[in-house]
Amino acid sequence: MEKKKLQSVSIAALIVSILPLAALAPSLLHFSLSAGIRTAWAGANIVFALLGLTLSVVCVRSKESRSIINIASTAISVFWALLMVGIVALALFLTFVQ
Repeated sequence: MEKKKLQSVSIAALIVSILPLAALAPSLLHFSLSAGIRTAWAGANIVFALLGLTLSVVCVRSKESRSIINIASTAISVFWALLMVGIVALALFLTFVQ
């Protein structure tokens, strides 16, 4: 039962980790979004990235539940987290340089 639950969580973690890629869809389809929608979408992407990272770490922590899905979702989530930290660091750097 526990393994089945962790398997469901690992699949959910992978899906949530991939959801921030949906932000590329409007630009690929040449849609322009209003500022409010872009802000809401950016907030949702941050939530998805952090939620995916949390779910991935919960699944990878147990040695019995480690699988390629868990490792892939962890790698994707870590990429998004590092990207967010890099953007914040760049913004802080540029703020203090000027």
